[in-house]
Amino acid sequence: MLTNLTIALDMMGGDYGPRSSIPAAVNAVNANANLSLILCGNEQVISKELESLDSLSHPRLIIRHCTEVVTNSCEPSSAVRAKKDSSMRVALDLVKSGEAQACVSAGNTGALLFMAHYVLKMLPGVKRPALISAVPTERKNPVYLLDLGANVHCDAQTLYQFGIMGSVVAGQALGCDNPKVSLLNIGSEAIKGHEDIKQAAELMQQCKYINYTGYSEGSDIFTGKSDVIVCEGFVGNVALKTCEGIAKLIMFKLTKALRKHFFYKCLAFLLRPVIKKLYKRVNPDQYNGASLVGLRGIVVKSHGNASAKAFHAAIDEAAKEVERQLPEKIAAIFEQTHSTKK
Repeated sequence: MLTNLTIALDMMGGDYGPRSSIPAAVNAVNANANLSLILCGNEQVISKELESLDSLSHPRLIIRHCTEVVTNSCEPSSAVRAKKDSSMRVALDLVKSGEAQACVSAGNTGALLFMAHYVLKMLPGVKRPALISAVPTERKNPVYLLDLGANVHCDAQTLYQFGIMGSVVAGQALGCDNPKVSLLNIGSEAIKGHEDIKQAAELMQQCKYINYTGYSEGSDIFTGKSDVIVCEGFVGNVALKTCEGIAKLIMFKLTKALRKHFFYKCLAFLLRPVIKKLYKRVNPDQYNGASLVGLRGIVVKSHGNASAKAFHAAIDEAAKEVERQLPEKIAAIFEQTHSTKK
């Protein structure tokens, strides 16, 4: 475990800004004695929130004043050109300079992707960055789904590279040397799907760094048959948000049913430990934090409407990725694949 871990936080991004990011930051440093956080944003606003939590003088919470904010309506290219002192940009600059080892933001997704690509640059050999996140399954381990929206359309080579990066992420997270990788498709048969999907399948089959197991359908996401599922960003984003919506619907319907009659209320009291366990298992908050992989630095994107608990989960994810040295491990695999082709 690293004894000196520093993460830069975009405190002003997201729907709630400091109202969720400040409590999350305080809880994170209190839970991890090796963690320091650089809080990027409006110093007056941040100080006020910290003071309300009796944490204004916390030695491992460092405020970095920023005069600008990247709003949800801000165009990505405009954010890069005109928002150089924004909380998002400053957090990324701190990663580039080495003052921080990772960045977490709940801000404008398009702006974060564009800005992270501009500031940190791609790892050698990587065509496009990808957003990857864990999704709960029937089994003990989650499945890692990518891309979740960084690239709406992907060619075969890009999907193939996502397979490599997803394999590294899942392998490190699950402690598995040979994680199972599949491609999300409209059917499991080899003839199904468009040409880029078919070509990506051929590339993955030929790659010794990918344990390719074939196509997965949408219904396979939750089964745990695969450790990694690769898809285009448009498809992945829709799939992820559908998963989150299903989880919330299940808990809403269950809670409503158990409150309907006195007998059900008694039953709910008896089943309380089971219901809590189920809620913890499917609650999207614990999986908050999609990682932007393929860059020369660690960037974690939190949901824009993340609660304090969810933003804390994103900070924890960033800390784990620093420990696992994900960019270095991905770069090493791509260097080996490049050497093999020579």
